[in-house]
Amino acid sequence: MRVGIGQDSHKFDFNDKSKKLILGGVVFENHPPLEGNSDADVVLHAITNAISGVTCVNILGKISDELCLEKGIKDSKVYLEEALKYLNGRKIVHVSISIECLTPKISPKIPEMRKSIANILSIPEDSVGITATTGEGLTAFGQGKGIQAFCCATID
Repeated sequence: MRVGIGQDSHKFDFNDKSKKLILGGVVFENHPPLEGNSDADVVLHAITNAISGVTCVNILGKISDELCLEKGIKDSKVYLEEALKYLNGRKIVHVSISIECLTPKISPKIPEMRKSIANILSIPEDSVGITATTGEGLTAFGQGKGIQAFCCATID
């Protein structure tokens, strides 16, 4: 068994009216998007980084820049799928995700996010845990300036 820890954070882009807020592959309507070259899905980025912690192949950086900036691929699902290629037969057993933000409210979308992530990872929905907090407003994320996500991935 191996365990990987991943983190990602992005600030909100209050000026971009064309982009959508996407978390865990799920669109959150009527909320400002996150700033970034890609769709800036911090949840999928945190999962990608957790897998990179196990495979020792960093996807977010040179590889994602090539996909995004050179090939125009902005969908973070593609980056996560790229990370999965390096598992070399290992299987994801469980992912636990913690999201910190003031807005949007995450709880109503947790079932949809769990389903989306389970589909991408080819694992059962009950192997995807998601929690959310405002962090009592102690950080920029809890103050409504952006979103931070952490992921712990258990891989057999």
